[in-house]
Amino acid sequence: METSYTYLTTEELAQRIKYDCRTIRQQLKDSVLIEGTHYIKPFGRRKILFMWEAVEKEMLKSAVSSIAIPMANGGVSHG
Repeated sequence: METSYTYLTTEELAQRIKYDCRTIRQQLKDSVLIEGTHYIKPFGRRKILFMWEAVEKEMLKSAVSSIAIPMANGGVSHG
């Protein structure tokens, strides 16, 4: 099965997810966004291309896991 990705530069990704390029490079890359899963360095070069579908899946996964419903007793239900 062949998978097709939409490749984005750091600048294009920043525009799409409304984050600063610096934040992507310094805080997300290699902690949340992992090489080989969310981005590649084609031809072994410095240039980074993010795979939009993998990044979007990671964002949605994080969003769903962080949903919490406050309970009357002060506790939290995670759905």
